[in-house]
Amino acid sequence: MPQLSVIVYGPNAQGHLTELLDSLEAHPLSDAEVVVAAVGDWARETAEAHAPDTVVVPLPDGTTDAAARAAGAARATGRWLHFVHAKDGLPAGAPRLIAERAAELDDSVDVLLLDHLTTTWQAAARPSRDGRFLAAVGRAALPLDEAVDLLRLTPLLGNRALRREFWAAHEARLTTDDEPRAARAALLCAGRVACLNQVAYENRELRPESLPPLAPEDRFELVERYESLMPLARDRRAPRVVLYDLMMRDLVRTFAGEDLPDEVAREFFRRASLAAVRWRPERHEHPAGVEGVRHALLEEGAYTKYRAFQAANRARRAARKAVRARKRQVGAKLREQQYRRALSRPVDPDLAVFAAYWERGVACNPAAIAAKLAELAPHIHPVWVVSKDNTALLPPGTDHVVPGTRRYWEVLATAKYLVNNVNFPNAVVKRPDAIHLQTHHGTPLKRMGLDQIEHPAAAKGLDFDALLARIDRWDYSVSANSHSTRMWERAYPARYTSLDHGYPRNDVFYTSGADAVRAARARLGIAPGKTAVLYAPTHRDYEAGFTPRLDLAELADRLGEDTVLLVRAHYFYGGATSPLTGLRRSGRLIDVSSYDPVEELCLAADALVTDYSSIMFDYANLDRPIVVYADDWETYRTTRGVYFDLMTDHPGQVARTQEELTEIFRSGAWRDETAAKARTAFRRRFCEYDDGRAAERVVRRVFLGEPEDALPPVLPIEDRTPAPTPEEATA
Repeated sequence: MPQLSVIVYGPNAQGHLTELLDSLEAHPLSDAEVVVAAVGDWARETAEAHAPDTVVVPLPDGTTDAAARAAGAARATGRWLHFVHAKDGLPAGAPRLIAERAAELDDSVDVLLLDHLTTTWQAAARPSRDGRFLAAVGRAALPLDEAVDLLRLTPLLGNRALRREFWAAHEARLTTDDEPRAARAALLCAGRVACLNQVAYENRELRPESLPPLAPEDRFELVERYESLMPLARDRRAPRVVLYDLMMRDLVRTFAGEDLPDEVAREFFRRASLAAVRWRPERHEHPAGVEGVRHALLEEGAYTKYRAFQAANRARRAARKAVRARKRQVGAKLREQQYRRALSRPVDPDLAVFAAYWERGVACNPAAIAAKLAELAPHIHPVWVVSKDNTALLPPGTDHVVPGTRRYWEVLATAKYLVNNVNFPNAVVKRPDAIHLQTHHGTPLKRMGLDQIEHPAAAKGLDFDALLARIDRWDYSVSANSHSTRMWERAYPARYTSLDHGYPRNDVFYTSGADAVRAARARLGIAPGKTAVLYAPTHRDYEAGFTPRLDLAELADRLGEDTVLLVRAHYFYGGATSPLTGLRRSGRLIDVSSYDPVEELCLAADALVTDYSSIMFDYANLDRPIVVYADDWETYRTTRGVYFDLMTDHPGQVARTQEELTEIFRSGAWRDETAAKARTAFRRRFCEYDDGRAAERVVRRVFLGEPEDALPPVLPIEDRTPAPTPEEATA
């Protein structure tokens, strides 16, 4: 019996079935089968033209989606069923992810919930907002009553897999053409549910104008949906409250957003009012504010009052919007005038503006350049751009400006040097005698700049014209290796000069001695003789938030008493909102998400575990073991896009599951000869220009104007001596 049956159902809408079956054929399934419930001749012919082991169930034109799902399920033999509409898609490797997660679940679990992407006729691969709900549950299998927020997931059948025996027991209730009704009914009928917080489905929304029009009376089906679902939660307080809130939200939104004929609107309001009163939980309170008034009027059945309130509220919103717009216009005009006046002043040759990571503070390559600048050119005064929330974290005595203030625009207008590892705002003017230095903040594995055009999930509405205008301001672009130089030229095409000098932030990996390594470990509370493993995963564009992809407590336990696990979330998710804040702050599992600088963490660690983060390129300078944990490589590669195959050109060992990762450390493979050989090749390719003098080369070239041939040459990699390992430092 296969673990999973992928049941593709429906007509070949707009030819998308071909894409779906092509993607399945490109990634053969080891523990899954594909059943195509093909509606119509075109769908049947398309399915039969694909892999011979695909089971095709031909169905006549006009067969409903519900009937097609039932026909496909009847032919399926898998332990779990995943219903995939023929118009939708599956990210590369998705069936494998689902099958592997399903194999971990016993028969007390009836529904496995997944994350998804949404593709429209206008944009591709928009991440869902479901990740936070999936992340809250983690990998536990729970009754719905203990995880009721899962009812708030986007109600698709494609973002959940159903155990086949569960489907058989509830088929009559789940066989409906109202997909949201079937999706939520599955949860309400389930004994226990589990989650897979990874993207495993692509929901494709077809252009409404290409579909048969809805009749006004079709809106009544929304009320009928909840009238059928609410009885399933009748005697369950927590699910009933959440389901009721969802019902009220959908009823109010539909009524507010639809331009319906008056007689249809009145009938919809009447039916919605009856449902609101009938199913309201005891002691249930209305939400605050305007939404609460809407709910009260709906329950009262006060159609005329509701319409009057609606009209008055729209008028108030329009008036407030006009006032806000006027204030913004006045404020923007004032700031523009201040900036223009400042631009008329001479450029200050001894003023430099520094910024890093969208005004987070003193960090990364700009910080290393500023430190070397103070040593080699102390007459140049540095001013840091720092957000208001981060000013308290600045080193004492740091001269800084807050974005949007008067002095902020003055220094941007008059500084000779502008240094950033991202980009300055669009409004910044490139003066002819000013120098813009782009330092970047990593070596690119993932697609960047214009290369994101083909990956809209990563670009997320990026204005590429504005990006090009920002790039055109660059005079210099810092690079750590020839791979980066080539990729920056491709992703950021402009007339800047590439500085193949190395990353200044990586100088510390060659200039630090044993004392610095011991001090870093002491600050983290790592006892002598312990092995410190730094786990530093990157951001996923297709997930709503950061979720540890490992069971960190279990990993720490299995690695043993002599191993300390340092866990660092991506900086997008740091601070008080980090989901790692519950981890122990000392002992064998330490949350270091807010610890700066990250280079100090690298000095303290005996080994690095990462996925696709650029930290691997920096850490490789230390010539210490690196393990890549790539449980979702196919999904990441497809949705984000990459410049090379990390599974082939990796820096050590690669694990695809937590068990493999654990075994790599327990067996010693993390630091064996094979890992060392891979690391050596990786260092030669990606640590090409890093030798401990990158900051000096940048300062001499950009700030002191020294010619290229007068700069300190890059040492051959054989002649470089990285900081001692923790073992060497404590010997």
